[in-house]
Amino acid sequence: MSQKILRAAVILSALFVAACSTPNPTTSATSLSNADARIQLVHDARQAMNSLYASTPHAKELANQSVGVLIFPGILKAGLLVGGSGGNGVLFSNDGNVLGYYKVRALSYGLQAGAQDFSEAMFLMTPGAKQYLESSDGWSVGLGPSVVLADKGMAKDFSTTTARSDVYAFVFGETGLMAGLGVQGQKITKLKE
Repeated sequence: MSQKILRAAVILSALFVAACSTPNPTTSATSLSNADARIQLVHDARQAMNSLYASTPHAKELANQSVGVLIFPGILKAGLLVGGSGGNGVLFSNDGNVLGYYKVRALSYGLQAGAQDFSEAMFLMTPGAKQYLESSDGWSVGLGPSVVLADKGMAKDFSTTTARSDVYAFVFGETGLMAGLGVQGQKITKLKE
């Protein structure tokens, strides 16, 4: 591939990712008060959590054993050679209280094209994992606590007695068309109050 074609593909990819990553103006913090946006985010996160529990009953058992559950109800992933993803989420205690608000961002490069929206739940199983999330200046997944991506096959055989990792992540509710979901390369940062 010539350098001009490669540069054009990278520029078009960046524009595509930027266009797909722009928040919906009807629900962004600029059109709603910060409090209203947070209320909507908590509502969306609880709906996503209930959807996960309905499709994966073991996730509810895992939540009961966790020290916190971080839910991102709508992560948008888009790309054309260069890709990106992002969304906002809520950290809940295992009894359902809101502990904080977070954003997740990721960049990727490779043979990819398309756009997809999905939800992600991260079950923090140890006090150390929760403390790392709350005290670090942004958690880059892959550094810090160990994360296991729980797929549908694992979720069927999964029980709280076999849970041995710091964090279990579930990706669910996918819409759109894009190959390769995962949590690698994500950076999670606490939102300012």
